[in-house]
Amino acid sequence: MIADIKKSAEQKMRKTVETLKTDLAKIRTGRAHTGILDHIMVDYYGTPTPIPQVSNVTLLDARTIVVNPWDKKLAPAIEKAIRDSDLGLNPAAMGESVRVPMPALTEERRKDLIKVVRHEGENARVAVRNVRRDAIHHLKELIKQKKVAEDEERRAEEDMQKLTDRSTADIDKLLQQKETDLMAV
Repeated sequence: MIADIKKSAEQKMRKTVETLKTDLAKIRTGRAHTGILDHIMVDYYGTPTPIPQVSNVTLLDARTIVVNPWDKKLAPAIEKAIRDSDLGLNPAAMGESVRVPMPALTEERRKDLIKVVRHEGENARVAVRNVRRDAIHHLKELIKQKKVAEDEERRAEEDMQKLTDRSTADIDKLLQQKETDLMAV
């Protein structure tokens, strides 16, 4: 019972760290990357839908992304969604497609991106703490059902805390690396 709870919590925490790693990879330091638009939602006939699910997203050159919507009437909505996102991009409609030039990173833009990175990191920390809270709740339930002894539960809680601390340290290391990359000129 306790081993299953620990294993499940460890997998969830590892997955949270991997997700953060993926999300941070999308925040580019100056080069265009199609993955940067993956989380932006566009209103597709009343349904919020990620841009890659309603269009073809490609690179024109190292600093320009081109979005070709499959439904040509969707171009203005895509342009608006990108403009309203927290990425600070300024898309331009070109007929039926949308060009998204990646701005050169100014000091101000770097600081804005660091804020985004820290926000993502805080979300990951919260997710790890929620996994810990759920695991501890399950351990308490086992005590109520008298399936485990209190000292076993206490040891398992300590192990959960160590696991949480390790995951948080991994998150902090990833954030530090990304901030260093962003501030490098």
